[in-house]
Amino acid sequence: MANLVEATSQPQFENILAKSGKCLTVVHFQAAWAPQCEQMNDVMAVLAGEHGSSTFVKLEAEAVPEVSEKYEITSVPTFLFFKAGEKVDRLDGANAPELTKKVQKLSVAGGAAAEPGPVDLNQRLKKLLNSAPCMLFMKGAPQEPRCGFSRQIVALLKEHSIQFSSFDILSDEEVRQGLKTYSNWPTYPQLYVNGELVGGLDIVKELAESGELETTCPKAVTLEHRLKTIINQSPVMLFMKGNKEGARCGFSRQILEIMNEAAVDYDTFDILQDEEVRQGLKTYSNWPTYPQVYVKGELVGGLDIIKELKESGELKSVLKGES
Repeated sequence: MANLVEATSQPQFENILAKSGKCLTVVHFQAAWAPQCEQMNDVMAVLAGEHGSSTFVKLEAEAVPEVSEKYEITSVPTFLFFKAGEKVDRLDGANAPELTKKVQKLSVAGGAAAEPGPVDLNQRLKKLLNSAPCMLFMKGAPQEPRCGFSRQIVALLKEHSIQFSSFDILSDEEVRQGLKTYSNWPTYPQLYVNGELVGGLDIVKELAESGELETTCPKAVTLEHRLKTIINQSPVMLFMKGNKEGARCGFSRQILEIMNEAAVDYDTFDILQDEEVRQGLKTYSNWPTYPQVYVKGELVGGLDIIKELKESGELKSVLKGES
C-alpha cells in the first residue's frame, strides 16, 4: 500500500512530511515489544485503504529517538497528526475509534479521500465493533451526549459500573448509515459486546431491570483496584521504565543490576506502556518517582533505598519478605 510507509530515520521522516504537503500525515510511534501497537497497525492499514490521499507512517520510537524526543513521546502507541509539516493533533494510547474519528475529521481538508467500497466498509465496521470488549455507538460522547436516548444509555452503563468505549456516529456518516445495514438495527444508540449486537436503549433498560446487565457487559475496574492487582501480581514487583530484558533509563538499569545480583525472583511492569498506571501509582504510593519496588503488595522504595539495603546486607531478606 503506497500510502502506508515506515520511517527509520529522522531525514526519512522529515522527507515524508515534506512530500505530503497539505494532506494529512498520521504517524504511529510504536514499539516492537508492545502488542497493542501491532493491533493499531492493523487499524492503520484499514484507514490507509480508506483514505488514499493521506499518508500513514509507522515509526519505531526507540530507533529514532531524535524524533521521539522532539515531540515528547513518552509511551506507545502514540499518534501524531501533521499537515503542511506542522503537528495539528495528538492521540495517546490504543484507541481505535478515536483514531478513526480524528483521521476522518482531519483528512477532509487535505483532499478527497478514496471512496471505500462495501467490502472495505464492512471490514472497517468489524474493526470498530471489536476495538473494545464493550462498544457503544451513540450521538456525541459519554461526556457530552447529543440526544436524550444516548444520554440515558450512558447514564445506565455508568450507574451499573459498565466499562465501555464509544463512537460518535455524528462524526462519520458512512459508519452511521452502514452500521444500520450491517447490524440490521435501524436506530441509535447501539451497544455491542465482543463484536455482537446487544441492542438499543430499550434492551439495555430491560437488562438493567432484570439484573442481567452486569453479566452481559464487562464491569469497569477502578484504577485503585487495578493498581492493587498489578502490585500483587508477584511477591516482588518492580515498576520501571522498560523491562527485565532492557531498561530504558539509567535509574531502571541500575536497579535491575542490583535486583539480579540479589538472586530473588521478581516481575516487572513497564510504566512507559501505561500512562494511567504511571501517574496513578505515584498518588497511590505517595512516591513521586520511578523505579519503585513492592514486596507482598507493600512499597519498599526506589533506587536509593534499594542501594541502602544492599549496602547494609538487608536487601535479600527484605525482598524475601523476611523483614
